[in-house]
Amino acid sequence: MSTASGVEPEIATFAAGCFWGVEHIFLKHYPPAEEKGVLKTSVGYTGGKESSTNPDYRNVCSGSTGHAEALRIEFDPSIVSYGELVEFFYRTHDPTTANRQGPDTGTQYRSAIFTHTPDQVQIAKKITAKVQEKHFTPKGQKIVTDIVEAGPWWDAEEYHQLYLFKNPSGYQCPTHRLHW
Repeated sequence: MSTASGVEPEIATFAAGCFWGVEHIFLKHYPPAEEKGVLKTSVGYTGGKESSTNPDYRNVCSGSTGHAEALRIEFDPSIVSYGELVEFFYRTHDPTTANRQGPDTGTQYRSAIFTHTPDQVQIAKKITAKVQEKHFTPKGQKIVTDIVEAGPWWDAEEYHQLYLFKNPSGYQCPTHRLHW
């Protein structure tokens, strides 16, 4: 399937705490209807034990699967670059805390970039170094975001998809905002 511009869509996968807030902030700033490059999103689970297939929310929250709550973005690279999405990812959470975002703690809330191509690995590392130097080194903080190859993906249960759009007063982690 190609995009309206005729380019093959690409996939970006990010984990930055509770996936409701990650999806919500990306879609607020890159709404598909405004043709800013994000074509569609889904929240789900990835990055855990190979033996943990088809996980559900309860299992992931128990910490036993090793999976992260993550956001999968299908995007048009002729409109928005992968690098721009990586930088936006860093703007919208605290990448200096291991296995936590705000009050949410556990490995499922880790900061991670799950890469899909060798180019994505290089871009993620380059943007991470740039963001570290500009925004965190001056504050004496260090980015702890994992940059790892994407593995199997499982969509979260339907009630999690677009959760904060369906439930505007639902829980949102306080770190999910623009930090610069």
